[in-house]
Amino acid sequence: MAGHRIFTTSFASIYPHYVAKAERKGHSRDEVDHVIGWLTGYDRTALEDVIARQVDLATFFAQAPAMNPNAELITGVIYGMRVEEIEDPLMQQIRWMDKLVDEVARGKRMTSILRGAGA
Repeated sequence: MAGHRIFTTSFASIYPHYVAKAERKGHSRDEVDHVIGWLTGYDRTALEDVIARQVDLATFFAQAPAMNPNAELITGVIYGMRVEEIEDPLMQQIRWMDKLVDEVARGKRMTSILRGAGA
């Protein structure tokens, strides 16, 4: 999937969709930020910075402060793909983030979303 157009999509363009998806289902921006932070190490201030700078997803993940080593525990299907079988590392990271936000929107318990880590 090298050169897939999603790699050059800005985080700022997808973030509002993540928040809207969660809010439609009765969940909050804070929950979305929490799972993104768990995955990448970005805090709210850093997320606001990458949004303001229109950072693309390739850069967003390349510059992530601390990718969570438990991210590999994220399994399941998102957009018809099993996240654990995605071969391209960047695409897998993007789909991990999609999966986490989807789980927030579905109301899954935060301890389950964070793969057993404390909320």
